[in-house]
Amino acid sequence: MSTASIDPDRIPARQRVHYAWVVFAVTFVAITMAAGMRAAPGVLLDPLHDQFGWSKSSISVAVFINVLLFGFVGPFAAALMGRYGLRRIVASGLVLIAIGGGLAAFVTKPWHLWVLWGVVVGTGAGCMASVLAATVANRWFVTRRGLVTGSLTAAGATGQVVFLQLLTRLSDGPGWKWVPFAVCIAALAAVPLVLVLLRDKPEDVGLRAYGAPEGYRTPEPIPNPVATAFEGLRVISRTGAFWMLWGSFMVCGLSTNGLIQTHFISAAHDHGIARTHAAGLLASIGLLDIVGTLTSGWLTDRVDPRRLLFAYYGLRGLSLLALEPALRSSSAPLWAFIVFYGLDWVATVPPTIALCREVCGDEWATVGFGWVFAGHQVGAAVAALGAGVIRDVTGSYELAWVIAGAGCLVAALGVLRIGGGASTLPLVDDDVSPLVTV
Repeated sequence: MSTASIDPDRIPARQRVHYAWVVFAVTFVAITMAAGMRAAPGVLLDPLHDQFGWSKSSISVAVFINVLLFGFVGPFAAALMGRYGLRRIVASGLVLIAIGGGLAAFVTKPWHLWVLWGVVVGTGAGCMASVLAATVANRWFVTRRGLVTGSLTAAGATGQVVFLQLLTRLSDGPGWKWVPFAVCIAALAAVPLVLVLLRDKPEDVGLRAYGAPEGYRTPEPIPNPVATAFEGLRVISRTGAFWMLWGSFMVCGLSTNGLIQTHFISAAHDHGIARTHAAGLLASIGLLDIVGTLTSGWLTDRVDPRRLLFAYYGLRGLSLLALEPALRSSSAPLWAFIVFYGLDWVATVPPTIALCREVCGDEWATVGFGWVFAGHQVGAAVAALGAGVIRDVTGSYELAWVIAGAGCLVAALGVLRIGGGASTLPLVDDDVSPLVTV
């Protein structure tokens, strides 16, 4: 039999690596290729301002819509993955990113950008949000969930490292229109890999989840994904622990992708730092984040996630309070911020997912994280728009750094009070199936 005719589903399990790791690898690549979408706004902010004269706050509206949808599509994407499978939803999300990204090269008015980059790309990106990492980890793995979650979360940072310098050079060279074109091409490149190799559940290849005991089976598809998403919110929102977790992750978004990822290059440029150099610094944050998130995933399997989150939010808050002086120095203090902040960038995700399983129970863990991640994107959206407004009004981003830093310090204290709620969650209605470890 030729190599081209081999069906990976028919290869005996003993002759190959557990297929969970193939699914992990495909998901890692898909998230990485879609990450150009996350890197683009920071690159486009100044060029769009220079060419069209649009205010930074009006450009930031597109980012506001994008990151808001990136979060609120998450719970429904998680439910849709439970109903229609990983492969269909992930491929659909990549195609939407490609369509919105490609057409964004032809914008001439702010509302064009709001619709294409905000609505279309934001909806597609919601299918590639952290709920995808949680779904793959919960569905395909019983052991190593923390490591897998951390690795897949780091995939976004990997993509940022890969794309940030490229997109900046495209913007400064051939022109800003090549930035959305590059996002389109990268997203489309991942689609064939997803369609050929991604599998929906271990039973599709005759296996149990990695590390699962004898008799373990992935739950059957749910009948009504939209109703399940809302039912999940109704059930888990009755616990105070859920709202504390939601609020802490909102601060996470407020202090990371909505703020630094969107506005760091522009803020550095305000202090006389070349955009290509600023993009390199932001890419360094992404590179360090890979180390920090992988380490966080490893630690989450071994340490109380509350203690980890206390450390992560506290240290991040202190670093943000020191950012404006560091930018003014543009030397050793700035590099100290890059290293300190970079290791902390999304290290919060693995322990947050672990607490979601504890607070929401196995039945609602993934949908629960989808709603918690929506909180993250509310914070990110507020920061993306709010920092742009602060810059337009005050001429500086300093107040934005201070607000985000103070929020992190409050969140650090709040996470210590999060208790488990799984044992007290009410039973679900009989006509709505829970999303058990989708």
